[in-house]
Amino acid sequence: QVQLVESGGGSVQAGGSLRLSCAASQYTYGSYCMGWFRQPPGKEREGVAAIDSDGSTSYADSVKGRFTISKDNAKNTLYLQMNSLKPEDTAMYYCAAGPGDLLTLGWALVSDEYNYWGQGTQVTVS
Repeated sequence: QVQLVESGGGSVQAGGSLRLSCAASQYTYGSYCMGWFRQPPGKEREGVAAIDSDGSTSYADSVKGRFTISKDNAKNTLYLQMNSLKPEDTAMYYCAAGPGDLLTLGWALVSDEYNYWGQGTQVTVS
């Protein structure tokens, strides 16, 4: 059982930056695809970014050029650097772990494909 714990959320003004972190209870980044998802108030959960064991990445169009996903295998930690934040980025952000081939299959931003989820961290942009 993989346990994921997000941190780094908060309130920020438009144009600002935040970095989210996701700590895993065990080594995951060598075999899992790791993703960041978000759920705005009253809306469905959506994929934001994903990274696989090779370091290949995928981003939602809405965040390309502004968000960067990365990982530190030695620390079992996933990151999401968010720059140029907009009010529409306001959401609960979740990290998730799923099968390692999700990115290759083109499903890396599909939440139903992920097996393990963190509890979420709130990001509010005003």
